[in-house]
Amino acid sequence: MVQAEWVVVFIRHGHSEWNLTHRFTGWTDIELTEVGIGEAAAAGRRLAEEGFAFDEAHVSVLRRTRQTVEALLAGAAHPEVPIHATWRLNERHYGALQGLNKHEIFAAWGETQSRRWWRGYHEPPPALAHDDPRHPRFSPLYRDLHPAHLPATESLRDCQRRTLPYWREVLAPRVAAGRRLLVASHGNTLRGLIMHLEAISPEAMEHVEVPSGVPLVFRFARDMTVLGREWLE
Repeated sequence: MVQAEWVVVFIRHGHSEWNLTHRFTGWTDIELTEVGIGEAAAAGRRLAEEGFAFDEAHVSVLRRTRQTVEALLAGAAHPEVPIHATWRLNERHYGALQGLNKHEIFAAWGETQSRRWWRGYHEPPPALAHDDPRHPRFSPLYRDLHPAHLPATESLRDCQRRTLPYWREVLAPRVAAGRRLLVASHGNTLRGLIMHLEAISPEAMEHVEVPSGVPLVFRFARDMTVLGREWLE
């Protein structure tokens, strides 16, 4: 039994429909594939083997994270757990790259510039036009969100800045109170959180990868300093 009082399990959602065509998904609301459902269920079984249990789960408003949690909990044969959804755990918004694959992006902007956009920390891709149908203001998921919060593009730094308030104001206090949390989010969102928790530089962050469907266990001291982390593969 390894479950400790100050533990958070993070997981990137499983394989999604647009992974099949190598498209940049961002805030597009894409479902998991059967492969992704299977990844999440396998993660649940692995967590159950290690004795993990959860009091609550936190997801983005994008369905692929909720599907991941539901499949994970089913795989763990875990009792029903309350699920809290927030736009602050959404994937980074890729702006004009959203919906395109790498070949299309390289053709439009060149490989060197494109890689700076999606691997770097500071520079956002080109923004969506205000009337672009991909803009989040056209999605019913955000009808109650103030327009100032709706990005037309984001750098990793932008994504991190909107995610960290949720960590500081919602997640960390719950962990410190002894709540056992499961957090299902996205590759760049989790990269930003890892960068913050481990004080990783922007340069080093470019080389950090977050695999889909693999639980990442963070352990904290009572004052919420990081004691260690491990991937449960």
